[in-house]
Amino acid sequence: MNLTISGHHLELTPAIREYVQSKLERIKRHFDNVIDIAVILTVDNLPEKEKRQKAEINLHMRGKDLHVESIAHDLYAAIDMLIDKLDRQVIKYKTKIQDHQHAAIKRLPEDSQIDATASAS
Repeated sequence: MNLTISGHHLELTPAIREYVQSKLERIKRHFDNVIDIAVILTVDNLPEKEKRQKAEINLHMRGKDLHVESIAHDLYAAIDMLIDKLDRQVIKYKTKIQDHQHAAIKRLPEDSQIDATASAS
């Protein structure tokens, strides 16, 4: 798995890198077929003198690409929301994959199901 963490208008400290990596362990625990992860952390200076912290992630896995972003006043809060959203999407994708694998048996014609059970007996 390739992990790329970049910062726009932000200096990435080792603490931020470590925090993102520790949070991504949760994603790896649910789904280990991840090929590439790109995390972009951004600080936007708005004219209202508010700083907006934005975190984005592009997750490339076999058969699907996921893009998630979150915005908060604190960078760590933005990362937490980002990982929560990504976790929900990964779990949803994983259940879809598992459901499709089991749906094939249900789609057999009724005659072949009867023949299959009769030959098994």
